[in-house]
Amino acid sequence: MDDAVKTALYRDSNRPVLERVRDLMSRMTVEEKIAQLGAAWSTSLVDDGRLSEDKATEFLARGIGHVTRVGGSTGLAPRESALLANACQRYLIENTRLGIPAIVHEESCAGYAAFGGTCFPQAIGLASTWEPQLIEAMGNEIRRQIRAVGGHHTLAPVLDVVRDPRWGRCEETFGEDPYLISRIGVAYVKGMQGEDWKARVVATGKHFVGHGSSEGGLNWAPAHISPRELLEIYVTPFAAAIREAKLASIMNGYHELDGIPCGANPYLFEELLRGQVGFDGVVVSDYFTLPMLTRYHKLAAEDDKAEGAALALEAGIDVELPATDCYGEPLREALEAGRVDISLIDRSVERVLRMKFELRLFEQAFVDADAAPSVFETAEQRHLARRLAQKAIVLLKNDGDLLPLSRSIKKLAVIGPNANNARGQLGDYHYPAHGELTILGRTPREQASPEQLERLSALEQSVKIVTVLEGIRNAAQETEVLYAQGCDVLGDSKEGFAEAVEAARQAEVAIVVVGDRSGVIRGSTSGETIDRATLGLAGVQQELVEAVVATGTPVVVVLANGRPLALPWISENVPAVLEAWYSGEEGGNAIADVLFGEVSPGGKLPITLPHGVGQVPRYYGHKPSGGRTFWHVDYMDMPVSPLYPFGHGLSYTTFEYGELTLGADEVPPDGVLNVSVKVRNSGERSGDEVVQLYLRDPVATVTRPVKQLAGFKRVTLQPGASCVVSFSIDVGQLGFYDRKMDYIVEPGEVQVMVGSSSEDIRQFESCQIVGERRIVDPNQVAPTRVEVT
Repeated sequence: MDDAVKTALYRDSNRPVLERVRDLMSRMTVEEKIAQLGAAWSTSLVDDGRLSEDKATEFLARGIGHVTRVGGSTGLAPRESALLANACQRYLIENTRLGIPAIVHEESCAGYAAFGGTCFPQAIGLASTWEPQLIEAMGNEIRRQIRAVGGHHTLAPVLDVVRDPRWGRCEETFGEDPYLISRIGVAYVKGMQGEDWKARVVATGKHFVGHGSSEGGLNWAPAHISPRELLEIYVTPFAAAIREAKLASIMNGYHELDGIPCGANPYLFEELLRGQVGFDGVVVSDYFTLPMLTRYHKLAAEDDKAEGAALALEAGIDVELPATDCYGEPLREALEAGRVDISLIDRSVERVLRMKFELRLFEQAFVDADAAPSVFETAEQRHLARRLAQKAIVLLKNDGDLLPLSRSIKKLAVIGPNANNARGQLGDYHYPAHGELTILGRTPREQASPEQLERLSALEQSVKIVTVLEGIRNAAQETEVLYAQGCDVLGDSKEGFAEAVEAARQAEVAIVVVGDRSGVIRGSTSGETIDRATLGLAGVQQELVEAVVATGTPVVVVLANGRPLALPWISENVPAVLEAWYSGEEGGNAIADVLFGEVSPGGKLPITLPHGVGQVPRYYGHKPSGGRTFWHVDYMDMPVSPLYPFGHGLSYTTFEYGELTLGADEVPPDGVLNVSVKVRNSGERSGDEVVQLYLRDPVATVTRPVKQLAGFKRVTLQPGASCVVSFSIDVGQLGFYDRKMDYIVEPGEVQVMVGSSSEDIRQFESCQIVGERRIVDPNQVAPTRVEVT
């Protein structure tokens, strides 16, 4: 860097950001601009965990926009990861003409996905807490870890609305309801981004838009979504995160909508996202999106990378991830051929540089590597992981009050493939799952070499994962605990059945832990690229449960899984069932806390559990003509009702709902509807209840859902205690896109429902919206405010 550059205006931190951006851009060559739109994968820059000068010269000489997953891809511990991030920044600052630092991005769906990162419950479990404040606290801890190792940007959260559990990435989502996803998503982004740009980690809402509604539940398949449904359902969580939490980054979906892949769709990113929703941040590509436009979607010849670059840039994709492919020399070729205008390159470069200045990378490119380990695996983080896992557990069934178990039980059997399996508690975006892909590639785990198995063992010990068996033994130290695996998650071997059955016969109660194995490699049953045509237990796990039940010993089934499973036999024949999802590093202790009554379960389902795959898609907010067949209602071979509905979850206590009170019988279209209800713990134990508020517009000029979630609050009450939960609802939440695609509020009846689930409605009232039909700006509709007194 020469002296003129060192004293340039853009290096003056006292100047306004936009002024600095424009000064820097005025000094950049076309090659340097294009370099800011690309990325370098950290593994391509290192030899033996250290930055290679030769490789840095090859990939970074003109600068770079992003460096990809310094921690997540290299396997380095926090201190060494921070040192590598510093080395990358030092090279860019000292060895490139303009000294522009890079943004380092990572993954953090359920915790910082790198060695030592805290493994919180998987996203579907986080949504089951219905506890946004805790999600924000989690986001803050993830932010601290990422910043400590030199990261600035994370590719999370997933804001996809998912209504097809066959899709393997269901576990990464916050469920089926746009309002619940919005509240959890806003909390995640607020925790991650914070208030101070100097300490911020940029969050990324993904996958814009409709990625969770793929054809046949297949990854990357087309999504068939009408324009009205796209705006009212699928865009809603993204809009909420942008409006309320100032979400700074968006990632495209891989799929197509009506013949146009999202990564090549200017309407989605320039007209809808930026124009209508008001997003002003950076759009990053999902990994390999640009070459996919030609190789996978066939928009041009497979080797026409210049066309892929042009299509993506025109669509509004600012940065190509994970490595520069199309946004390198192919983009330069497209520019020289007149296929791309320089103004499009400048548009994206300005966005990228603005983010770098806002992050203050030019002033604080380096981190204290020696201090990095101090924010990993703290007691506070493990406590938060345990608390989230506790609150994520959903008690689906508890016949005869089998749970909680008495600590005076003399002998207990713990059985099943996920009972003593640390990996069985982790999702596809926890670090061990992604590390498996790095180590094994396409090789099945069963064919791993001794050296690979050794590396896998080290990977799985990056943080201590407490299994269910360990948690139970920790909690019941006076109880004899018998253990038998019984079978694997996959496979047809029943060799372990006899041992499992014998353990159950000797015990007073049998805990059977079954479910899925999440990951992104062959041998997984859930996760990215792992889609399913059936929703039962994989392998012979169902038969294992049947064999244990046949012993006559009371059985508790604990589900460790990522997608909704259809388990009607278990629901009918097992007295107690817990849905624990992938519960993370403290999952074993949290499950034991619930089993023995240290904690009363209070989680609620964020997604419907079907009777069978033939019901899919099955979700609570269907239209009046949906959710049934006319005129017999049910399928001829299956009910249309869910096995367990959205919002369902039992407790070890009971709750009574008092009269529902409305603030007024009439409200104007631009008014606020005030609703309150008294809730009392009518049982003998302390417990949590999630008070759920649903609205319905029974008559409208466009068909409306039979009910829609509009507010909720999780409250903790001691026996006999009560509270009043009050909701203030912006009437605009009842708006919809009319036949002209104007967002309107219509006069008419509003039905107000409060209850314990979408089907367990305890109180019902109605009021009237009075006045003229009103066009509303959906970006000005406020979320429901909730108070507890």
